[in-house]
Amino acid sequence: MKLVLKKLNAQATALKMDLHDLSEDLPTGWERIMEVAQKTFTAYRNLNEMKSRMTEG
Repeated sequence: MKLVLKKLNAQATALKMDLHDLSEDLPTGWERIMEVAQKTFTAYRNLNEMKSRMTEG
């Protein structure tokens, strides 16, 4: 489970940086905002769920 958590954390961090980079380049790439934001949201939701599972048992 720790390996999965580490992988989810790395994915979430990479997507956070993608979203940050996208925001810095605006208005260029504005079409990708929803796509990148949704992927980032999903990654952090998955990370939070895994953290919750680990603390429960």
